[in-house]
Amino acid sequence: MVLRYPDSRLRSLTAWLLVASAFVWVFFEGPLRSIWPSVVTLAVALLLRRVLLGLMAGSLAGVIILAQGNLLEAFVSFFRDHLVPSLQSPWKIGAILFTFILGGFSALVEKGGGMQALVKGFLVRSRRPARRLQWCAFVMGVVLFFDGLANSMMVGRMMRGPARRCGVSAPRMAYLADSTSSAVACVAFLSTWIAVQLSMIREGYALAGRLDEAAPYALFFRSIPYNFYCWFTLILLAVAIHRNFLPGPMKRFEESAGREAENSIHINELEKGREGHWYMAVIPVAALVVSFFGGIYLLGTESAWPVTGEKLVAAFGGDHVVTVLICASAFASILAYLLYPRGEGMEPPGEVFQEGAQALFVPILILVGAWVLSSILGELKAAEALSGLLAGSVPAALFPAAVFLIGALISFSTGSAWGTMILLMPLAIPFVFAYPPDSLSLPVHSLMPAVVGAVFSGAVFGDHCSPISDTTIVSSIACGVEPHDHVRTQMPYALVAALVAIVGGFVGTGLGLHPAVALAAGAVLLWFMPTFHRQLQKIAKSDVDRANLSQH
Repeated sequence: MVLRYPDSRLRSLTAWLLVASAFVWVFFEGPLRSIWPSVVTLAVALLLRRVLLGLMAGSLAGVIILAQGNLLEAFVSFFRDHLVPSLQSPWKIGAILFTFILGGFSALVEKGGGMQALVKGFLVRSRRPARRLQWCAFVMGVVLFFDGLANSMMVGRMMRGPARRCGVSAPRMAYLADSTSSAVACVAFLSTWIAVQLSMIREGYALAGRLDEAAPYALFFRSIPYNFYCWFTLILLAVAIHRNFLPGPMKRFEESAGREAENSIHINELEKGREGHWYMAVIPVAALVVSFFGGIYLLGTESAWPVTGEKLVAAFGGDHVVTVLICASAFASILAYLLYPRGEGMEPPGEVFQEGAQALFVPILILVGAWVLSSILGELKAAEALSGLLAGSVPAALFPAAVFLIGALISFSTGSAWGTMILLMPLAIPFVFAYPPDSLSLPVHSLMPAVVGAVFSGAVFGDHCSPISDTTIVSSIACGVEPHDHVRTQMPYALVAALVAIVGGFVGTGLGLHPAVALAAGAVLLWFMPTFHRQLQKIAKSDVDRANLSQH
């Protein structure tokens, strides 16, 4: 503790100096002055490892610059001109309500016991329980698409006991739980992430001065095939299960777990928990999905039949989306509440819902902080300044790859996928519009989904690997493994998926490659990765044997 204290004080002092540096920019003009709040935000978030503190520091620096150093005017302006207007938009209020409601819904589904019943039913009379349990964890992670943190907690907690009896190591289960959490939630069309994702896309268009062109949900759907890191993470996970791919230290943990496992598994031996019935989970989730899609389409089209692609695009790009999000999540939450089991040892469903909603209070504060900072940057004309400052420095073809690398660095350092999306998206979107048309290898409407997908992918990469990430820590705790062991066993998989995403995904699509071709090529490469790994191990073993023989 003695050694950490000066370091903590030094980082805090540096953060305060960065905020105070705003007084210097009062006397200067130029592009750096306009983007300085973004610099302060990123620096403080990295120094203190708290995205909310970074957003507050950047906002404070911004209002000081706008108020020409007058602290009283800056304080009043923060609330009058930026915070209050940010909370008056019906769209933003709807995003906040939806996030809170879905947080409570996730808690009801988690603690109701329906998923636990599904797990037990899936493992009954399995001849290969270890592999089947891993596939069960994979499927469950995909089914629980609506929240990354709840996903990792539920999968890890429900699989921990069965994994021990099946001979699956705790680090392996942590990898399964973590890889199907953020990656699934980020590409899901309906999750606790979607409000942040749509909001940041909208803010990016607002900073670019093109809010009238914004169709956040339509752009989100178009960006899904370009979210290469998330897709390759899930593909590699499936390959790792099917082909027993064990790179790095994971192999040692798996061999140890296999030796300690029992020879057989019986459903009655599984760890006891809050078990309900499968319908307690399936019905609310199905109701959420059906009411969401049906509501958006029916409210977004004048005539529901016949169904056409143009109608779908128009429906998902309309302003009614956030209303449907609220109604669908509320309807599903009511069903989950009614189906929640009552009895001895069970928490009251009202308290469970409240706990789930309260767990998202800090993320909501981060979202509001991002709206405030975005408003301040808009008044400083940061998008125009950034475009002029960086024009020509990054070729358009490499811009998606560059965005992914920057996002990966930020999210790894801060441990926050949400924070990374909030910080990077409003800067990346305006930059795309700044490219001269003749410098683009593909039109803006095709480059934009790739850039949005790169922001999402970079955010998830760091969140997936960072030792301070909430999903990393929760996955470790839920599976009963030290966070250090979880990070070092998961890192080889993450680096492989990231490398394929950069080379085959973002660089390829930046040069004009169709995303479907990039995904197919990456999937084939990942399929043969275990073969490459075994060949490299044989070569390394041969080199060691030759060295030993030469010594004798």
